[in-house]
Amino acid sequence: TMLRSIVFGACVAATSAFAPMAGLPKAQTRAVAVSSPSMQMSPSVPFLKTPEALDGTMAGDIGFDPLGFSSLTDIRFLREAEIKHGRVAML
Repeated sequence: TMLRSIVFGACVAATSAFAPMAGLPKAQTRAVAVSSPSMQMSPSVPFLKTPEALDGTMAGDIGFDPLGFSSLTDIRFLREAEIKHGRVAML
């Protein structure tokens, strides 16, 4: 009985961590418009510029390259290496 009440309390505490807080006021935010066409921001990381090599032609390309690897080497090589490493990791 004591163990059940401890487990129940832990479950309630864990689920309440994901419940929204109703009493807190919402923060006021405003969007900043980007007027320069050369300064396009990445949809995946909004505070970084979109890499030039990631133009949306490959499947799943949403401009995620925070370290700038696509400007160093060919994007096709990077994609093949990512697939290979993912398959090896699944073994």
